[in-house]
Amino acid sequence: MKQYKTLSFLLGLLCCWPLVSTAQSVVSHSQQQALTILRDSVAMRTVAGHGKVPELAQYLTQQLLSAGFQQQDITLIPVADTVALVARYRAKPGASQKPILLSAHMDVVDAKPEDWLRDPYTLTEEAGYFFGRGVADNKFAVSVLTATFMRLKSEGYQPSRDLILAFSGDEETLMHTTQALAGEYRHLIDAEYAIVADGGGGLLSEQGEAVSFTIDTAEKTYASFTVTATNPGGHSSLPRKDNAIYDLAKALVKLDEFQFPVMESELTREFFRQTAPLIGGEVGKAMNDFVRGVNKAQAITVLRSKPEYIGSLGTTCVATLLSAGHAENALPQSATATVNCRIFPGVSVNDTLQTLKQVVANEHLQWQVLDQPKVSDASPLRKDVFDAVARAIHPYFPDLPIIPHMASGASDALHFRAAGIPCYTLSTIFQKSSDEFAHGLNERVAVHNLPRAMGIWYALLKDISQ
Repeated sequence: MKQYKTLSFLLGLLCCWPLVSTAQSVVSHSQQQALTILRDSVAMRTVAGHGKVPELAQYLTQQLLSAGFQQQDITLIPVADTVALVARYRAKPGASQKPILLSAHMDVVDAKPEDWLRDPYTLTEEAGYFFGRGVADNKFAVSVLTATFMRLKSEGYQPSRDLILAFSGDEETLMHTTQALAGEYRHLIDAEYAIVADGGGGLLSEQGEAVSFTIDTAEKTYASFTVTATNPGGHSSLPRKDNAIYDLAKALVKLDEFQFPVMESELTREFFRQTAPLIGGEVGKAMNDFVRGVNKAQAITVLRSKPEYIGSLGTTCVATLLSAGHAENALPQSATATVNCRIFPGVSVNDTLQTLKQVVANEHLQWQVLDQPKVSDASPLRKDVFDAVARAIHPYFPDLPIIPHMASGASDALHFRAAGIPCYTLSTIFQKSSDEFAHGLNERVAVHNLPRAMGIWYALLKDISQ
């Protein structure tokens, strides 16, 4: 009897072998597509002013068309010398749920080849890493998302709601394509929520062990102000009691000594609650005490002593640029400082400006808001989104904490949130802190991220669209 069972098992295994082999072949082909797209996209210098983003958008369009997407479901939106791309993966007939938006950006920060050890615009695989401008920010995401859409389409998958792919073309600079998507072309990207593949992600210890996975559900408002002191000036041999440089310096000292009030939200409390046991020690205890409201003043002191956590406790402002005087032998007629602020969600730009004015207490100083800061509220901590991400991540890293986070920098999610689309920003890259080179020299990402990222996105997109 045992022989028959063994024979039946072997026959069953042989019958399944073609299916297993085919599935592995599909996965391998999809990963190769992602690698090819990454290699080809890195070669395009999609930097502001170079006019290469439209070339990449056309290339991605051809990739999607080759997988079976229809031309009428792909839209290119020109904005000045750049472009946004929108592709719609249509749901099965009769679907009624609102779409889900998937987003990344095609442009990159410039890199000077003479400063790099390798050509930044040639994808190089070396010592277990991919090197090249954009391999982390954000062409990795563009490549794996495109390849995942292609795999799903080639397999004949029919989602129960539309999936919308939106790639912006100037996220690193003016975000005009993002504003166009969120404004005039809102009908192309309108969604129940968006997953923006440009932030958050997996943290590895320096030993390579997974520590946590974060999802950004809010971004602090980025706002810069100039403050200027003016003076009639004169000859430096005839110094006067009032001096533009001294007046500005006194104001900056007051700003340096000032701390904005502590603020907290459901998001920041949950971030501290889940991060506390991972950090441990004095900082972990401070996080736990802050959440519990125990020894809170001491907890705040400890957390504010750490640059990586001070931003989670409220608004921060810091002087970043100085310009003063016009000649070494003349009294300065003006002195200007730029103050950059990262404003806690729910606080207006004007309220922040008024606080700065009150702190320096000098009505003769002139203040100006630079550009047009965009304000967006935090997105709700949706359990269904976090659970879906956990189901996609945990096959690779069982029980890994999935932690909500508030970003201090801005992404395309800023404009989508402001337009009323809740956003969840995450990266499927897992990396050590020492491997963080986005925007910097020799940008890199570990090779092992590519097949895993493909698996995570494949599982996640099917999960949220079934």
